[in-house]
Amino acid sequence: MSEPLVLGIETSCDETGIGIVRGRTLLSNTIASSMDEHARFGGVVPEVAARAHLEALQPAIDKALAEANVRLGDLDAVAVTSGPGLAGALMVGVGAAKGLAASLGKPLYAVNHLVGHIAADILTPDSDPLEYPTIALLVSGGHTSLLHVRDLTTDVEMLGETMDDAAGEAFDKVARLLSLPYPGGPEIDRVAADGDPNAIRFPRGLSRASDLAKHRYDFSFSGLKTAVARWVEKCEAEGTEVPVADVAASFREAVVDVLVTKALAACRDLGVPRLLLGGGVIANRRLRDVALERAAQAGVTVRIPPLSLCTDNGAMIAALAAELISAGRRPSTFGFGADSTLPVTEIQIAEASTV
Repeated sequence: MSEPLVLGIETSCDETGIGIVRGRTLLSNTIASSMDEHARFGGVVPEVAARAHLEALQPAIDKALAEANVRLGDLDAVAVTSGPGLAGALMVGVGAAKGLAASLGKPLYAVNHLVGHIAADILTPDSDPLEYPTIALLVSGGHTSLLHVRDLTTDVEMLGETMDDAAGEAFDKVARLLSLPYPGGPEIDRVAADGDPNAIRFPRGLSRASDLAKHRYDFSFSGLKTAVARWVEKCEAEGTEVPVADVAASFREAVVDVLVTKALAACRDLGVPRLLLGGGVIANRRLRDVALERAAQAGVTVRIPPLSLCTDNGAMIAALAAELISAGRRPSTFGFGADSTLPVTEIQIAEASTV
């Protein structure tokens, strides 16, 4: 099946994503976000996310089908994120995908959320095919991961990941310290535009020589968050006004510096002149600009999918399943469940045996 028609379901966090692809052609990328429901809590509440998925799934499927101008019966397969992510949210998507596939008599592919972010790149129109191997830096609210991708469907290795807060979480927490609204990423970006990124030298987590020996490709943003908190407390104790723009710009610069430095170190160490950026935090303009500038200096080519495909979405899940189908992989059995800590090495879950 050279160009399978696949519907993908993504419910790993707070966005209900339904995507439809035909091979590597994007037909629909429908996203229903529950961000506004979480804003009053200052972060994602798992129970609220799961309920929002339940309410949004059917309308999102209907909208995606209409946008793609296809019917359920036209589908060749159904795909779903089985992990990693919030357990309750994942369960909603997994249950819906199983029910849909069973009712239609269509094969079901259970796939990895993180590898899906890499697959988003193949949906980029008018671009050269993704070359292997490549280094992938995935930065989102729940994940900060550095991957070595030798083949999208068979060989993805975790080089490093966050040891505590993901970058997106750190943005949210620092925004709260600065009395900025949720979600923190766009607000920090907006305020930082008027600040001096060199005003305050905040720490770069896991970047000292002693740290690099054991955690060369790992990330830590908890100490950075604490450093920002201490700076703000110091200003308040002294009765001086907090320079919000400078704090935001300096914090953002510290995050970007660590992300780009470690990603390019992986490219250099492994001899891979290619870097793929993915995840919702890639919407941060400073991160994209610094990555492009420093990668050019290092002779590394950078690929960034359209921003609409960087956030969590069902199209990337459908795209990964379409690649698996084209590679001759068998469907998943219905025996899989939601796995909140699914390792990136498990690209497809519960592939049916040949027996």
